[in-house]
Amino acid sequence: MQMPLVLPIDDVLDELSDVLAAGNRAVLSAPPGAGKTTRVPLHLLAADWRADQKIIMLEPRRIAARRAAERMADMLSEKVGETVGLRSRLDTRVGPKTQIEVVTEGVFTNLITREPDLPGYAAVLFDEFHERSLDADLGLALALETQGALNEDLRILVMSATLETGRLTDMLGAPLVQSEGWAFPVETIYLGKSQDRLEDQMAQAIRKALAGQTGSVLAFLPGAAEINRTADRLSGLSDDIHICPLYGALSPKAQDEAIRPARNGTRKVVLATDIAESSLTIEGVRVVIDAGLARIPVFTPGSLGAGLRTVRASIANVDQRRGRAGRTEPGVCYRLWHEEENRGLPKAPPPEILATDLSSMLLRLADWGDANPFALQWLDPPAKGQVKAAERSLHQMGLLTEGGQLTKDGQTAVRMPIHPRLARLVIGAQSDADRALAALLAAMMSEVGLGGRQIDVSGRLAGFERDRSARASALKQRARQWAGTKAEPSHQIGEVLAKAWPDQLARVRPGDRKRFQLAGGGGARLPDASPLEGQDWLVIAETAGQSGGDPIIRLAEPVSEAGALKILSVTERAFADYDPKSGKVVARRQKCLGEIVLSETPLQKPDVHVTADAVLRAIRDKGLGILPGAEALRRIQARAMCVRDQMPDALPDFSDEALVDDLDAWLLPILEAKGLQAIEKSGLEEALQVRLGWEHASRLDELAPRNWKSPTGRSILIDYESDQAPLIALRVQDVYGMTHHPAICDGQIPLTFSLLSPAQRPVALTRDLPGFWKGGYRDMRKDMKGRYPKHDWPEDPASAQPGGTRRR
Repeated sequence: MQMPLVLPIDDVLDELSDVLAAGNRAVLSAPPGAGKTTRVPLHLLAADWRADQKIIMLEPRRIAARRAAERMADMLSEKVGETVGLRSRLDTRVGPKTQIEVVTEGVFTNLITREPDLPGYAAVLFDEFHERSLDADLGLALALETQGALNEDLRILVMSATLETGRLTDMLGAPLVQSEGWAFPVETIYLGKSQDRLEDQMAQAIRKALAGQTGSVLAFLPGAAEINRTADRLSGLSDDIHICPLYGALSPKAQDEAIRPARNGTRKVVLATDIAESSLTIEGVRVVIDAGLARIPVFTPGSLGAGLRTVRASIANVDQRRGRAGRTEPGVCYRLWHEEENRGLPKAPPPEILATDLSSMLLRLADWGDANPFALQWLDPPAKGQVKAAERSLHQMGLLTEGGQLTKDGQTAVRMPIHPRLARLVIGAQSDADRALAALLAAMMSEVGLGGRQIDVSGRLAGFERDRSARASALKQRARQWAGTKAEPSHQIGEVLAKAWPDQLARVRPGDRKRFQLAGGGGARLPDASPLEGQDWLVIAETAGQSGGDPIIRLAEPVSEAGALKILSVTERAFADYDPKSGKVVARRQKCLGEIVLSETPLQKPDVHVTADAVLRAIRDKGLGILPGAEALRRIQARAMCVRDQMPDALPDFSDEALVDDLDAWLLPILEAKGLQAIEKSGLEEALQVRLGWEHASRLDELAPRNWKSPTGRSILIDYESDQAPLIALRVQDVYGMTHHPAICDGQIPLTFSLLSPAQRPVALTRDLPGFWKGGYRDMRKDMKGRYPKHDWPEDPASAQPGGTRRR
């Protein structure tokens, strides 16, 4: 491969060497195409601190790792496996002379959990860190632990193209080395949206670009399906224009065909996913066409990792894509949206750690020695809810103890480079034939696109068994190793899958053959025209997207009811629903398979726990307003929220959200003690007083009293729910003689007086009584004196006696 003599990164290589000689951490910011991926590792080979130890560089994708290794080896006039080696899940080329190892991020997390001190390695380089994969974040967190506790001489270099480096340098306490890069100007043309399908709009834009521009075209689409449909729309172009798909599931040969320059006299149209944003350089491109879409991970319980959702691409994404047009000469970028829509784009894509299943990460941390992810240093720490969900999943699969330690099965699973559910699939198989089948299924399901796109697992497995590609062959060999047997695979696909997905067993819902109830709770829906429609029982391996509020089933297999009953035990339970209209609980005794109700009979007298559960579920579903004593609750709530608006720390949060989140603490005990009487007025008042506690209840009465005593001795209820709260309504005559306006909350919130005529009609509203006496009262007096002559309307009400009728 002929490389340019000078690249932008060359200007900062000496500075980078000095930084890493003086300290053990650095951040390198360099735009795509600056040359950091190939130049930096080769330059660091000469560093004194390396002392014949290896440099390991992480890449986010297999194709990026392979291409980086091949390019560096070519620069040295060598083959991969000599000075520069490669390690990925399906391709390892490392020899005794290897000094630089280019690895995928998942390979690195496997390596560091097995050898935490990283013996034999002098530096870890995180390339394209801005992509923020889960494995990259985990790898960095573990490398920092290694450096801090086991190998302080280890160098850590984080390289990024677009990431805001301020947070990263602060977190690492590391200096920043900045490469400005070189770029030619790129004209941006907004084509706007149309009502056409995406592939039709993209094909039209490509034809427009080919007719109006020179050079090859790089078009960004969200996924393989859209790429293949767009390629179909472009059939019939001239013979000198070659259409080249580019996505991760393609063979290395097909990927290389897309990346290499177009032959003399020809042009190339590369249809790519975001794989071409920064990790790869495609020669000869001067036109970019961007659909403005991206696929991001979305946590999907019960599936393999995260599902993918198509969203608007971020500013960082579209800017990187645009820059691809100006690598070697001035270029053009066509965007399939309107320019004003840029204002609504997110700044950057969300880190994967915030949106994906964390069970693989927790399993690795348990192998590392500490399953608590919050003990590590993260740029973005994982969400507590997702950590809990992952822990629960690993416990259910028998891979992790309650104390966070690996079980015997967990120790086996963590050595298998696949999702824990797939490892559980293999480990849980009983017979040699079932284990052979399970291993084959695990291998197929570990790679996107293998076996085809059929919704039924058996259909995909047949496609996988027919596949003779290098990728499929390598995975079949892995499957034989995992199975540890030469037995022929069994045909019990549904039952074998159900052992790994017992919570994903599903029965069709009555009255709708597309909707299914899952044993683990919730539902799922078959897509339209699915070959699985008509099945009574399924085991669901993957869902994505939603329809009618339910996730859409993307991969499943039929299973018999007898097969389902072998996996889960039938249980009996009492279950009830609370009906807010009648105020009653309707109960029944159910036979269940997980959350699937097999049969039920009426239950006349449910116990207090069943009743309490019914009420709490109804509240969580429909809100506190369904309770018969809701008015009493609202009065106390309004008083408390009035105080908190002025004095946030004076009382606990009494919002609906806070009360519902805390139901088990304040309402459940009195429900179990008093039954449905607990949600009547007196019961709710008692429960809320308990939630407040004596000290806070006294403070509430002090700061927001229920009543106010007028000068005439009347006790008047304060309305805290009004728009003018706190509000009291009383006759004008009741406040004669008052020269100061009353207030609550230690004098911070004045009461609103709704002053009434003798006929009890509002005639004035004030929060400043002394000011009212001097102003608005005079006009009101003229009117009222004529209407109600028997009542007292003094000229100076501030000095008058409170009372009712005119003095004699």
